[in-house]
Amino acid sequence: METLYLVLAVIGAYLIGSLSFAVIVSRVMGLSDPRTYGSNNPGATNVLRSGNKTAAILTLLLDAVKGVVPVLLVRACGEPFGLGEGAVALAGLAAFLGHLFPVFFRFQGGKGVATAAGVLLAINPWLGLATLATWLIVAFFTRYSSLAALVAAAFAPFFQLLGWGPGATLGAVLVMSLLLVWRHAANIRKLIEGKESKIGQKSSPAAPAAAPKKGA
Repeated sequence: METLYLVLAVIGAYLIGSLSFAVIVSRVMGLSDPRTYGSNNPGATNVLRSGNKTAAILTLLLDAVKGVVPVLLVRACGEPFGLGEGAVALAGLAAFLGHLFPVFFRFQGGKGVATAAGVLLAINPWLGLATLATWLIVAFFTRYSSLAALVAAAFAPFFQLLGWGPGATLGAVLVMSLLLVWRHAANIRKLIEGKESKIGQKSSPAAPAAAPKKGA
């Protein structure tokens, strides 16, 4: 039965993670689909490029919350069903995977930075705060959200290992970090080429359609 409860917890966490709030918030607020402009990424940073800060903040908070909720639910309710720290870590990882590959949005999700932050904060507040501080420091000095995410992803497993040792949590953190780097492959190329957009930079307006030639 413990295996069944674990499977149910993981599926539930994945479904919660599959709620793409960048798309949902944009639709509710009458904004363009974030998958159609800027980096085409359904995440808070790209929503900010629309020029609507409220939508971006809501997206950031809700994407983080959907990482927090499954972890806290399993931690609070899982013990009577035999679900321990391993199940907590798996629930967090499942929510993160839901954001990357959301079943409700044709498996076309975001890069997972905010959701990963929520997962880490829920699993271990000190681990989450250390990783978040790393992101903030890099983002403040460089203005590149992608670079900040890459550096934070690289440091998160080391924070876990040095502070709390190996275990299921370390495995989940390591997988999330590797997936974050993979999802930022295009950003890495742009950073190298000097073409990466900075935080708050609005997306370029779409070019107007060319007027048809006379006689065509």
